[in-house]
Amino acid sequence: MSTFPCHAEGRAASPRRRFSGLALEKALRTQDSLAMAGARSTTSEAESRPASTTTDTLYDGAVRLRQPSLGYRVNVDALLLADFAAQGRRADLAVDLGAGVGSVALGLHHLDGAARFALVEREASLVTLADENARSANMESQIFCHDLANGLPEALHQAADLVVSNPPFFDPERSRQSAHAEKTRARFGDLGPFVSAAAEALNGARSRVAFIYPARELSHFFTCAERAKLVPKRLRLVHADTSSPARVALLELRRANPGGLVVLPPLFEWAEKAVRTPELARILAGKRQTVG
Repeated sequence: MSTFPCHAEGRAASPRRRFSGLALEKALRTQDSLAMAGARSTTSEAESRPASTTTDTLYDGAVRLRQPSLGYRVNVDALLLADFAAQGRRADLAVDLGAGVGSVALGLHHLDGAARFALVEREASLVTLADENARSANMESQIFCHDLANGLPEALHQAADLVVSNPPFFDPERSRQSAHAEKTRARFGDLGPFVSAAAEALNGARSRVAFIYPARELSHFFTCAERAKLVPKRLRLVHADTSSPARVALLELRRANPGGLVVLPPLFEWAEKAVRTPELARILAGKRQTVG
């Protein structure tokens, strides 16, 4: 059953901590007891209640999710990332950083990319929806209401075989922000905490990180990855069509020696106006890529 402890303060992390039922239960009890003792929190009861929502489906109706009717909503990038991440070996635990309503984790679950999931999201209203969506999908998950500016939740240190993230795309100091506050919080922010948290969550040399990020900002992404000692191993650029520049990049990174980057063939979304390419149609239908 999904649970979502909600805390506003970060904690010092132990580098040897492993994700287990016992360790996580202890972490949850600690957070709950702090809240009951009157620990300061920035999350009000009103903030934790979802505003107006819609119920939508993914993968031709195979996956149902509830999301805010206004502000940032699930789009194709979440499905592109889930498909890209699912192409590796099946993970025991996948961690989704900046999970929103849980769309990337739901996609991975549908594609059988992981057995268990941990979702980390700072917005309490989205955490409530992510929990509902995980329950609806019968997904074995733990959900943390946590701001990565305070570091990774302690229970997730060195815990994950796979980390996925669709982080904020835009620097708030350099980009025009949305008039909708929740949409602004979702798409504008510092990339650094997401990359650092991803590196801290990995549990070994075979574990991996998958990100989606704007192609035009790749130099910034690589700088953040280098600081976190993450090395890119797979890269795929996504284009709207054959005549358009790359829109976003799909990246897989590991804690490994430099070198060995595999640049995959580009992914094109549209064959012609209003006609999806066969690959995008496969992804939207929720079908795993076949290895020929």
